[in-house]
Amino acid sequence: MNLKQLSHMLQLSQTTVSRALNGYPEVSEETRRRVVDAAKRHGYRPNPSARRLATGKAGMIGCVMPTGAAVNIDPHFVEFLSGLGDYARGHELDLVLSPTAADDEVTTYRRVAANKQVDAVYVSSPLEADRRIRLVHQLGLPYIVHGRSEKLDFDYPFMDIDNEGAFHEAGRLLTQLGHRRVGLINGEATETFAILRQRGLARAMAAAGLTLTPGNIRSVAMTEENGFRSTQSLMSQPEPPTALVCSSLIMSLGVMRALSELGLSVPGDVSLIAHDDVFPWLKPENFSVPLTTTRSSIRAAGARIAERLAARISGIETGARTEVWPVDLVVRGSIGGAKG
Repeated sequence: MNLKQLSHMLQLSQTTVSRALNGYPEVSEETRRRVVDAAKRHGYRPNPSARRLATGKAGMIGCVMPTGAAVNIDPHFVEFLSGLGDYARGHELDLVLSPTAADDEVTTYRRVAANKQVDAVYVSSPLEADRRIRLVHQLGLPYIVHGRSEKLDFDYPFMDIDNEGAFHEAGRLLTQLGHRRVGLINGEATETFAILRQRGLARAMAAAGLTLTPGNIRSVAMTEENGFRSTQSLMSQPEPPTALVCSSLIMSLGVMRALSELGLSVPGDVSLIAHDDVFPWLKPENFSVPLTTTRSSIRAAGARIAERLAARISGIETGARTEVWPVDLVVRGSIGGAKG
């Protein structure tokens, strides 16, 4: 079925049907739902070239993806992309991945904007004063930042979770349980989420009259092996931590393996809290000791980013709207009172 036939069947103009499928704000929600339902029932998909001619929109969301031997494909990214795709699939949007060298992302963003192949992009894993955000802002390309960047001198749209609040609550619980030496196995120190998580844990310890010492912090790429090595390093100190806070459920696999090899039990010898991005294939309750976690779904975040990008493409959302999701602290069996 083509656009003309779909329009005739619905007794609507081709312009109205096209605008309904592309999320334009002047089309009522009732009409949009009616058009989308009919398009799904009859297998209609807009021709990309015709859609661009009719609406000036490509119907595509862009993602610049660093690749190469030095880049690990992060499972967090895959789960986020799945959420993005879930929303896009149901709203007549497509995803365009633009591979780039890790040190050449800015050039790729310029190329994506110049080619006009996408209607909007999202920026992920932001750093402090992130130059990618400044660039897409200057280019005038609709965008959303997943996370946030500090030390920029302009406002920008973002969606983030309360990383600082989450790790503050984790730290507060551990200090209430009597832990005075807490170790942090964090993401890379340049990433804003890691900065905020360290800040939150340090603030909780300071409120209890304690210090998160540099010697008890490890800032690494979030892999199982790095969790293992970081735990070995922390626990080899003369006064090792009695509790660990870990920035990734994936890293916590390595944490548990290292503690087991050292003959230490959880929570008998060491309490453990991990951040859980809610992976369907890795559940904290299924660990040998169910893990206490700070919990937030990265898949849901992907769907929300796609929803907001669609709104920005159609003009429903404008300006530097910010959004911060609260994070749940889910207490399970991996924490206990400090030993000794």
